[in-house]
Amino acid sequence: MAQQILLVKLEKPRDKELEQDIHWLCNSFGLSSGRDTENLATKIVMDLLHQMSADEEKVSPEKIAESLEITHSRVNHHVRNLINSGLIYRERRRLCLRGGSLKAAVQEMRKDSERIFNELEEIAEEIDKQMGLKNR
Repeated sequence: MAQQILLVKLEKPRDKELEQDIHWLCNSFGLSSGRDTENLATKIVMDLLHQMSADEEKVSPEKIAESLEITHSRVNHHVRNLINSGLIYRERRRLCLRGGSLKAAVQEMRKDSERIFNELEEIAEEIDKQMGLKNR
């Protein structure tokens, strides 16, 4: 499965405010950029976190759609992107935050990016050798 981890360097929010912090985190991962003019990815993450904090370990996309008053297909579109980023995963018909918490999910995504960079570095080194380029 292809995984896309996008990182955007943004200034951290000055004030400590839950919603603003979640929005910053999602924007830093590029989850609410481009065509997502309504910031639905961020709203889905917020709703997922709220439902999980209400003692629900796994949340259904239908419940998120109902809570946000949007169609199930719109939720699924953004859920696919959230899964591809490595932030959440699907277990049967439920959504789970990777590692069970936002911090754990970010830590797992960091490990994913390290594995990707290690593979890139290995192939880059092979290409350099074949092209006769020396590492400075």
